[in-house]
Amino acid sequence: MVQGIEAAIHSGVLEFGSRLDNEIELAGKLNLSRPTMRKAMDELVRAGLLVRKRGVGTQVVSNRVRRHLELTSLFDDLQQSGQNPATEVLDFRHSQTATGVAETLELPAGTRIYHFIRLRTVGGKPLALMENWVRDDITEITEGALRGQGLYQLLRDAGVNFRLATQRIGAAVADQRQAELLEVAAGDALVTMERTAVDDAGRTVETGRHVYRADSYSFEMTLVQR
Repeated sequence: MVQGIEAAIHSGVLEFGSRLDNEIELAGKLNLSRPTMRKAMDELVRAGLLVRKRGVGTQVVSNRVRRHLELTSLFDDLQQSGQNPATEVLDFRHSQTATGVAETLELPAGTRIYHFIRLRTVGGKPLALMENWVRDDITEITEGALRGQGLYQLLRDAGVNFRLATQRIGAAVADQRQAELLEVAAGDALVTMERTAVDDAGRTVETGRHVYRADSYSFEMTLVQR
C-alpha cells in the first residue's frame, strides 16, 4: 500500500497538491482495514510525502528526492531512482585557484583547477544549484561532458576510485539569485551540503558547495550503535 502511493508520487502520477480520498473511503476501495490504511498514511506523512490539512484533507506535498548518505553524486542517485536529470552549466572556468580552495585540495597556491557552477533539474523542475572545484591533473573536463554526465562518473571513468569524503549538511535561506534559479521565493528554506572527496591514492580530488530546494530534497541516513 505504502509503496504503491509512494511510487505514484515519485512518478508524477500523483502531482504536488493532489488530494487523496479520506482514509475510510480509501480503505474501502482498496479492501483494507481502517487501521492498516491509517498506518500507511501515517508512514507517508512522516516521510514528508503527504500532509494533512484541516478542512482540506490529505494532500501530496512533493515528489521529494530522498538521498542516502553514500559516496555518490546527485546525478547517480537520480538515475538509479529512475528519474531523468538534466544539467545546465551556468559558469565554467579553468584557471588558477584561490588560496583557500588550493589549501582544501592540498595543492600549491596558483595551481590551475576546474571551477564550475551547475543547475540540476528533474522533469523540468529545478532541484539543486551546485558549485565545484576539481583538480586538473586527473582528466580534462568540458562543459559538454558536465551537461551529459555526473561529475563523479566522469572522474570514475578517468580512473578515480573514491575512498572517503568529509561532508557537512545544513540549512540556509535563499538569496535573490538562488531563488530565481531554483524557482522559489527569496527567504525560502534550502538544504545545504559541503563535501570534499578523497581517492584511494590519497589525493583530495574535489570540493563542492551545493544547495537544494527543501520542498523537494532530503538526506536519509542509517545510524548504527557501536
